[in-house]
Amino acid sequence: MSPAASTGRAACLALLISSALASAAYATTVGREQDIVDLKLGQRVQVDDGTCPAGQVKEVRGSKMTDKGVARTASCVPRFGPK
Repeated sequence: MSPAASTGRAACLALLISSALASAAYATTVGREQDIVDLKLGQRVQVDDGTCPAGQVKEVRGSKMTDKGVARTASCVPRFGPK
């Protein structure tokens, strides 16, 4: 395999990995916490239900595995973008 082909494959692989990580880091937004059906470990979902102070939104995270499934934690985080 030529060095140019090897470099091209490495660049393609790096691009694929970075795009997968970027899409995983994106948090979805729902209107009610009950709308979160299947929360996965490490997943973040923003809940715009008005329970947090102005300029913030509730973020629910799948924090750890238990025998009953994924445990949730919630906290208010800064809101980015329009409401």
